[in-house]
Amino acid sequence: MNQACILVVDDEPDIRELVQDILTDEGYEVFVAEGGATARVAVEEHRPDLVLLDIWMPDEDGISLLREWLESGAIDCPVIMMSGHATVETAIEATRLGAHDVLEKPISMAKLLVTVERALESARLKRETVSVRRSAETTPIELVGKSASMELLREQIKRLAQHDARILLIGEPGCGKETAARYLQAHSSRRAGPFIEVAAGTISPEASAIEFFGSENNGRVRRGLLEQAHGGILFLEDVADLEPETQTRLLGALETGAFYRVGGTDPIHSDFHLIASTHAPLDDAVQAGLFRRELFYILNAVTLKIPPLREHSEDVPELLRFYVDHFVSREKLPFRRFPVSVQNFLRHHAWNGNIRELRNLVQRVLILGSGEDVSLDEVKSILGDTADTLKAEGKSDFFELPLKEARERFEKTYLEYHLDKYGGSVARLSQAIGLERTHLYRKLNALGIKFKDKR
Repeated sequence: MNQACILVVDDEPDIRELVQDILTDEGYEVFVAEGGATARVAVEEHRPDLVLLDIWMPDEDGISLLREWLESGAIDCPVIMMSGHATVETAIEATRLGAHDVLEKPISMAKLLVTVERALESARLKRETVSVRRSAETTPIELVGKSASMELLREQIKRLAQHDARILLIGEPGCGKETAARYLQAHSSRRAGPFIEVAAGTISPEASAIEFFGSENNGRVRRGLLEQAHGGILFLEDVADLEPETQTRLLGALETGAFYRVGGTDPIHSDFHLIASTHAPLDDAVQAGLFRRELFYILNAVTLKIPPLREHSEDVPELLRFYVDHFVSREKLPFRRFPVSVQNFLRHHAWNGNIRELRNLVQRVLILGSGEDVSLDEVKSILGDTADTLKAEGKSDFFELPLKEARERFEKTYLEYHLDKYGGSVARLSQAIGLERTHLYRKLNALGIKFKDKR
């Protein structure tokens, strides 16, 4: 039996019923609409895998409706146009806009079934190709390492991948939380679905409703992050950075299982697996009143700690080989080898930036270095010139880090210094550095600074 959902839009009842009966007999789930208005509602409610759309209808022509859907992102499935008197120009316009095919009426049963089957197969292949390409172009989905901690992590993630329990990933910046989330998807039934990643701190309170839930305005639909994640995973990065208003909105959607687009009146349901991440446990933020306790409990169904690289430094040689192969095959950089002496030196590096720091190191020596072997001197130069600098907490070379991580490293060192200076008093610290206390509490929690321990 076919599991695909098909929407048939036609103003002629006889044709709607005939096509519905034929496709239902073939095992498809079929819904019908008699015009543009009802078709819009059906698309929102059923999220079809395929649409059969009549070109000529009394209330609105199918070409205009197709253009609206594609421009607004309301559908991401193939559309087959139907017409009893389509001109060549009309057919060309439909295919130019993105229609998969055009069927002439009266519709041949054999042609209908073949066209539907080919459209669905084409869509399936496209989704798989996009999924593979996204994985290849962004974050590697392999959790590299043969250490006991990495073996345990892979085993835990594979077990969690069999369920849709919400997961909170805890780990230092750069330790591989996004990679862990992608690894989980690759081993779940949602592997062909979308992976929607959003950095919580980048969404302002004013825009959060539209960003998460989408909007409707004069028939034009914008799909929010929750809808875009339908059938896949929504990865909410640095969840502690969510503004209070956004926390409230997200909490309501997760509690009820439905939400409304901004300007919309009909509830929207989206089937996605939510994974959140944080630099440090959210307990302090909850106690400080910066994070909603109810949302914390919803997100914290399962907590999984991603270990920092210093806790599985025996995996450094394998990680070096992995990223050399990655950059050589994906970015066509020249191959270079890390000799055993260099590998041994790097095993004892502090790795304050974790795997991200190692990845950046490999990329830099391949781009800027020369010779088949990577020398110890060039590695020391990149990491900070002396072993004492390498071992000093938080002293790795800021210039070799991504801007976001360098800023976080500086802010953490700066705030810890002043917090010690003022005896752990957040009130005095707030006054001294000119940062409003609520924002300061949020910043301390986001950076994992235990201000209670400073008192």
